[in-house]
Amino acid sequence: MKVTLSALDTHESSFTPLVVIELAQDVKEETKEWLKNRIISKKKDGGAQLLFRPLLNKYEKETLENQNLYLVGASKIRLLLGAEAVGLVKECNDNTMRAFTYGTRHTFKGFDDDNDDFLTMAECQFIIKHELENLRARDEKMIPGYPQAKLYPGKSLLRRLLTSGIVIQVFPLHDNEALKKLEDSWYTRFTIKCQPTDSIRGYFGETIALYFGFLEYFTFALIPMAVIGLPYYLFVWEDYDKYVIFASFNLIWSTVILEVWKRGCASMTYRWGTLVMKRQFEEPRPGYHGVLGINPVTGREEPLYPSYKRQLRIYLVSLPFVCLCLYFSLFVMMIYFDMEAWALGLHESSGSEWTGILLYVPSIIYAFVIEIMNRLYRYAAEFLTSWENHRLESAYQNHLILKVLVFNFLNCFASLFYIAFVLRDMKLLRQSLATLLITSQILNQVVESLLPYWLQRKHHMQVKRKVQALKADIDATLYEQVVLEKEMGTYLGTFDDYLELFLQFGYVSLFSCVYPLAATFAVLNNLTEVNSDALKMCRVFKRPFAEPSASIGVWQLAFETMSVISVVTNCALIGMSPQVNALFPESKADLILIVVAVEHALLAFKFILAFAIPDKPRHIQMKLARLEFESLEALKQQCSVPFTHLWNLMPVALADTHSDCLAPTQVMHVAGTQASGFCGPRTRHWK
Repeated sequence: MKVTLSALDTHESSFTPLVVIELAQDVKEETKEWLKNRIISKKKDGGAQLLFRPLLNKYEKETLENQNLYLVGASKIRLLLGAEAVGLVKECNDNTMRAFTYGTRHTFKGFDDDNDDFLTMAECQFIIKHELENLRARDEKMIPGYPQAKLYPGKSLLRRLLTSGIVIQVFPLHDNEALKKLEDSWYTRFTIKCQPTDSIRGYFGETIALYFGFLEYFTFALIPMAVIGLPYYLFVWEDYDKYVIFASFNLIWSTVILEVWKRGCASMTYRWGTLVMKRQFEEPRPGYHGVLGINPVTGREEPLYPSYKRQLRIYLVSLPFVCLCLYFSLFVMMIYFDMEAWALGLHESSGSEWTGILLYVPSIIYAFVIEIMNRLYRYAAEFLTSWENHRLESAYQNHLILKVLVFNFLNCFASLFYIAFVLRDMKLLRQSLATLLITSQILNQVVESLLPYWLQRKHHMQVKRKVQALKADIDATLYEQVVLEKEMGTYLGTFDDYLELFLQFGYVSLFSCVYPLAATFAVLNNLTEVNSDALKMCRVFKRPFAEPSASIGVWQLAFETMSVISVVTNCALIGMSPQVNALFPESKADLILIVVAVEHALLAFKFILAFAIPDKPRHIQMKLARLEFESLEALKQQCSVPFTHLWNLMPVALADTHSDCLAPTQVMHVAGTQASGFCGPRTRHWK
């Protein structure tokens, strides 16, 4: 029997809560009732057709606080139909990966009508988030009770409620039993073991699982550098000519590990289904604003903002501000060198052990200042990027990452480049690099994990005592969990985590021939970082919504750019060594030409190596090609609509991305999975 959305019941009194919606304390009753009706109404009436109830009943509201907390869930059939709507990809019984459809559900591996584990909890919460975000205004001109909160046809209701302050937050609930199992296999026992990436993906989603997979991979990839660098540090400290071998290994290593990671990433994301998911037309980001008009691509009403105004803001305000911040960073760097000169002069005049220790103080202070400046600049970069008013979230993220990476690179590495190529003081370079690396690692561990965990534990005890003191005759377990989680900090994504690894990669690769011990300290840090980040995800922050992802995105390009810069840096350092200079006592021009030639040769070898290593393993390439072939064959054999007519319909399908009719390229994908003509569920291709 075919199941339709209109047949589903949205009035179940008891259901498993998956998502929490917190409203402002002074929200009007008519607004609450309107929001409830839109969430539980049938899809054909513009609703989400989800399950919805308040956390507290009428009696409990008179006894307890936090009256504006609401729970959202969905029936099993609703979640399965939602999985089809968002285009989740699952493994079939024939071991192929295909977009899930409800009509062919029994052909998918692990599916059973009595089994509730076919969809992971992260996928269920992602589906509910998708449905809530796709609640759109129809005939309403404003949010009931709030005439200043304007609406227009097609506007996302949830985004308007959030920007208007009516909805405080929307977050997914933890599953305490599943979380305990994950913790036991992840970080509660401090042992060196592989990350349970599949379990992390099932609980937190692909984006976070990819970060922990990359962190684990990068840590193991650092071990050869640490093993080779340790004897160089201990036995051949001043023999720079022997560092040529180590530097050359570093250059090959930095290329190979990034290419091998792309292959491993492709294998993981194919197994998870995100490598073959399809993507819809990207919606405007929540903070985007402008004059209401018609989008020429979608044909729908939405805010329009002239591109030239955005460019003016970028080049006349953002760019000068970034340059000013870079100048200020260089100014602080020169103050640091004045402090170094003062400490060195004091040590030379007295020669005591205390003044010898004092030599490290300027570097430690400077490391603290760098961390503070990085964090302050991050807030300014976020404000500027939001003010630039980018339409798409991807454009916003790209501009933000560019601003932050440029400043962090200069702020963290400018002093090291100055010492290496202006002062040419290799002893000071080793000292500064070691101090900056170790101090930044300790600060990050304390600020990102230990301090938030201590504050969260303190708040947890306060909530527990308050709940235990209640005299109300209720089961306070769910109430305690929701109240505790709503006060947790919000995890803002993997940006800061990848940035930390990016800077660590720079410390290891840029100056390897001067301080080969850097890789050893990075390995030791990452062994604890894995556990502290896991603790942070499980016990410090709210559970984030899952986000399908097929790669680490722009960070792959950032790491590859850093590896290219490391080639230039290491070649220049080797060319400056006394042993190499002794080979060209009369002609420095010959030395420079040879160093540049070697650097170009190494870069050419690096790019050839990157080209020679395929981004996807052979068996993944074959599976993707097979899936594409089957889609084309199914389209030719089973599509009832003539292809010429289908081609004529393409502009209409592209212009209306919210209709049930798909563009021809989407048809090929759907036809291969359900063979149902050219009308079917919309699917996504995630980057």
